[in-house]
Amino acid sequence: MRVLVRVVGALLAIGVAVCGALLAIEVAWSWAQKGDATLFVAWPRWRAWLEGQSWNSTAVRVTAGILAATGLVLVIIAATARRRDILLQDPATEVSVTTSPASLARIVGQRVRAEDNVSGASVIATATRVRVRASSRLSSEEELRPRLLAVVKATVDGLPLVTTPRITVVVNSPRDRR
Repeated sequence: MRVLVRVVGALLAIGVAVCGALLAIEVAWSWAQKGDATLFVAWPRWRAWLEGQSWNSTAVRVTAGILAATGLVLVIIAATARRRDILLQDPATEVSVTTSPASLARIVGQRVRAEDNVSGASVIATATRVRVRASSRLSSEEELRPRLLAVVKATVDGLPLVTTPRITVVVNSPRDRR
């Protein structure tokens, strides 16, 4: 979700920058031509149309509704894009400790990769789940999965996590494909 906020923010910034540049070019062109000359935007026609509108007109109300809905969507996206930290047990009452899902995944991944017959592993961790996908060229899933499950469980249990996440271990092995 944080990526979505960054992309939306970048697109809005680009849009504002382009509109600002067009406005500056249009104003400079109008000053140079000494009158109502336009370059990109037919602003004299827009100005005449806007002068005929009142605050009670349908176009103004629809535009206000669209802008309010867009603003509400942007606020909701920004509010839900918080960082998903994992809580650790507090060492003291005035101290709170958190870690990132990436650091938990890194710890588990290092322990899994250090095991015998593991050729590679990828780990995805959240506060509620740790998913390990390991690969082995020498061992089958039946041989390696219980051992890796025990290693991951011991690693997670050794950390001072507030809640214990569910653990999933999958082993891909060429021996299982035969």
